[in-house]
Amino acid sequence: MEQAQEREGRPSRRQAFQPGRPSGKTQGDVVLSVERVSKSIGRKPIIRDISFDVRAGEIFGFLGPNGSGKTTTIRMLVDLIKPTGGRISVCGEDVNRSPERALRHVGCIVENPEMYSYMTGWENLAHFARMQPDIPEARIEEVVDIVGLDARIHDKVKTYSLGMRQRLGIAQALLGSPKLLILDEPTNGLDPKGIKELRAFIRELADGGMSVFVSSHLLSEIQLMCDRVAIIGQGRVIAVGKVEELVAQAETYTLWLVSDPERAEALLREHPDARVVGEDEHRIDESLLAAMPGAIVTSMEPDAVPGWVERFVAAGIGVQAVHRASPSLEELFLKLTEGERLG
Repeated sequence: MEQAQEREGRPSRRQAFQPGRPSGKTQGDVVLSVERVSKSIGRKPIIRDISFDVRAGEIFGFLGPNGSGKTTTIRMLVDLIKPTGGRISVCGEDVNRSPERALRHVGCIVENPEMYSYMTGWENLAHFARMQPDIPEARIEEVVDIVGLDARIHDKVKTYSLGMRQRLGIAQALLGSPKLLILDEPTNGLDPKGIKELRAFIRELADGGMSVFVSSHLLSEIQLMCDRVAIIGQGRVIAVGKVEELVAQAETYTLWLVSDPERAEALLREHPDARVVGEDEHRIDESLLAAMPGAIVTSMEPDAVPGWVERFVAAGIGVQAVHRASPSLEELFLKLTEGERLG
C-alpha cells in the first residue's frame, strides 16, 4: 500500500483523525449492541438469537464458515435487510426504528469497495461527499491524510493497486466521521505486505477511538488484529471473548525435536503426564512443522517440560529443540462446533 509523506504543517494521521473520535467516550463504552437478533426466510431460520457488543476503541473480529450467517448479520447491521426479531443499536440509536440516526455513526465496506476507475481518487471522494450532508472539502483532505494516499490521490483509480483501492474505500467510509467502521473481509486479495500494513492502519484507527468490526476467514490475521472476537456457526454465536482467552480454551502443544524420535516417543507413552498427539489429531501451522521436521507433537502441562528434558537427557536422547505451539482460532472453532470447518 502507498505510504503517505506528512505534509509540512499538516497534523499527523492520528491528529487528523480526532474529528471522528467518539466525543466523551472512553474504552469500554458500547458503540454497537446486538441483542437476541434472529432472521428467518420463510420458515427457515438463518440467524438464531445472537447477541454481542462492540466497544469504543476496540477491534472486534467476526468469524464463521460459509453459510454460518456472517454476511446476513452484517447486512442487518447496516439495515440492508431487516431482522425477524431482536434489536440492533448504534450509539444507542435503534437501527430498525431510526436507521438514519443510527447509521450516521457507521462507515461500512461490504466486500470490495466500489469506485469509479476513470476518476481520480479525489474525484471519487468528492462525489461520495456530495451524497452526504455537510461534508466540507477539509474533511476530504483529512481522510486522505488518515489513509495515507496524499501522494496518489489525484491519480486515476485505475492506476491504483488493490491495497490503495482498499485504503480509498476506507477513506470513503470515514468521510462522515463514523464511530463504527465495518469491514467485510478487508484483507481479501492483499499480499502479505499489504495485509501487515492494513493491520497496522486498523490498529491506528482503534487507538484513535474508533470501533472497528472486522469480518474475516483469515484466522491468523484475526488473532494478530483483534481485541475480541465472536465465533458464529449455523446461525448461532458460539463464543465471544478476548482472543487470548478463547484460544486458551483449546489445547496447547509442545513440539520436541530429538536425536532418537522412536525411543523418545516410546518413553513419552510410558508416562501419564504426557500424551503423544497424532498427525490427524492436531491442526498446527504447517510452517512451524516445516521448521521442525520430524518433531514429536505432545500435549503436556508447561511445568512438565523441564522434567521431560531431564528424562530425555538421562536416557541418552539429545534434545535439539522444544517449542510451545499456541492453538489457532480454527482449533477452538473445530472444538466448539464439533468439526464444522471455517470457510
